[in-house]
Amino acid sequence: MEKITKPMRRLLPLKKCGAVIVAAGSASRMGGIDKVMAQLLGEPMIRRTVRAFQDCEAVSEIVIVTREDLILPITGLCEDMDKVKAVVAGGKSRQESVHLGLNALSKGIQLAAIHDGARPLITWQVIDRVIRAANTYGAAAPAIPVKDTIKVVEGRVVKATPDRETLFAVQTPQVFDYDLLRGALKKAETDGASVTDDCSAVERMGMTVKIVEGDERNIKVTTPMDLKIAQMLLEEL
Repeated sequence: MEKITKPMRRLLPLKKCGAVIVAAGSASRMGGIDKVMAQLLGEPMIRRTVRAFQDCEAVSEIVIVTREDLILPITGLCEDMDKVKAVVAGGKSRQESVHLGLNALSKGIQLAAIHDGARPLITWQVIDRVIRAANTYGAAAPAIPVKDTIKVVEGRVVKATPDRETLFAVQTPQVFDYDLLRGALKKAETDGASVTDDCSAVERMGMTVKIVEGDERNIKVTTPMDLKIAQMLLEEL
C-alpha cells in the first residue's frame, strides 16, 4: 500500500530585513532621566535594545534614530556591533523619525522592522518571529492579550465595554514590506493623519496586519516606575 504523506508547507525565502530603532523622544515623563542612556544592570538601555537585533540572524542591518546630541555617544556605544549601519538624527515627530530611519537603510532592503528604543527587554526570538510572519504576510506585529477590562469613556462617562477576548496590546518591532510602509507613511503625511504606531499607517491603506505572539516582558519604558520594573525583570533572568 502506498504511503500517504501530508503536503509540506513551502517556506518563502527570507527577504533582507533592516531594523530602524527609534530613540529620538524627549523623555518628558521620565522626571529628568535620559531613558535612552539609563543604566540597566550596568548597561545603557539603548545598547541593550540594539544588541537584541544584532543577535537576530534575520536582521541584516540596523539604523538608530536619536536626538542630535546623542548621535556620537550612541555611535560609540555600538561600535562593536557590525550590523549598525548608521546613527541618524530624528525628526519633530515619531512618523518623521521613522521616515528618516527608512531613508538611511541600504538599497535592496525588502522588509523594515520598526522598534521602540525604549523596549530594552525585546528578545531576538520575538524579533525573528515577527520578521518571518511579515515575510509571508507583508505586515506583522507582536501582541499580548489584554488582561484588564477596557472601557470606552467620553466625558468621564462609560460609553461601551469592548469584549476583552478581542483586545490585544500591540508591541514592537512591527515589521512591514519596505515599500508598503514608506507608501503608508507618505499617505498619512499627505492626509494630515496622526498615527499612533506604524501598523495604523498601514491599516489606513487597507492592509491586514498579522498578529504574532509577543512577550509580557517586552515593556516600554516611559516612566521612572517602568525603569524600575525593567531592572527587576532583568535581575530575574
